[in-house]
Amino acid sequence: MHNEINKIKSLESPPKVIKKFINSKEINQFLELYEKLPVTVNNLKQKVIKKRWLDGSGKELELLFKTKLKSMIGEFRMDNLTTDDNKECFGLFQESSNPLKLHVDAGFNLNDLIYKQTLIPLSEYGETIIFKNRFYGVSTSFTKNEHELSEDNPEDYKKGKNARSKEHLQIYENKPFDKSYHEKYLKHEDIENLQGLEVEFVYKWNMGDLLIFDRSNLHCSSSNIRGKKIGLTTFTKK
Repeated sequence: MHNEINKIKSLESPPKVIKKFINSKEINQFLELYEKLPVTVNNLKQKVIKKRWLDGSGKELELLFKTKLKSMIGEFRMDNLTTDDNKECFGLFQESSNPLKLHVDAGFNLNDLIYKQTLIPLSEYGETIIFKNRFYGVSTSFTKNEHELSEDNPEDYKKGKNARSKEHLQIYENKPFDKSYHEKYLKHEDIENLQGLEVEFVYKWNMGDLLIFDRSNLHCSSSNIRGKKIGLTTFTKK
């Protein structure tokens, strides 16, 4: 667990959406940047392509993004992975054809004061589900699948790979998940893996918006995808 949980909790707030955070010209600039960046991960099984927004790539966009974000959330420091040669990354572009499952992006340094994470949709259709439930360990993918759990390796955390755990099934109330939410948004998840969870917010993507929520919030994609979707995610700390 994070060492400064009370301080982290004092920084928390409900999810919010900033409409038209970037304009159509800036959306196109981000998409052009995405096309130029090298692939970091191409997970054929999950149908996810990830590209790190590297230091030195898109300097004008970097300044624009940081200035606008500071006006929304106040002072912050970036908390994205560094490259092998220790270059800072300012975010992670993700192109996915399959919905991302239940997880939390709480970082891997338990001494950090984790803060907000953001999402800028760069495609027209998508949905992100944020739960009321929170978790204060390392970044974790939650599953009750024993095969997936067997792949958990603490050495991988150093490389930015999520832990795998079913701890969420023990720490939240033992009550069934809302079947209507499961049918409408979460058919890609085993409903038993959602036991004890409550939906706080369903964000329907709109290109150029900015979704802001706490890094302790459990969240996942909706099962509703049309083709593929692209988004830019960033992680911050105090």
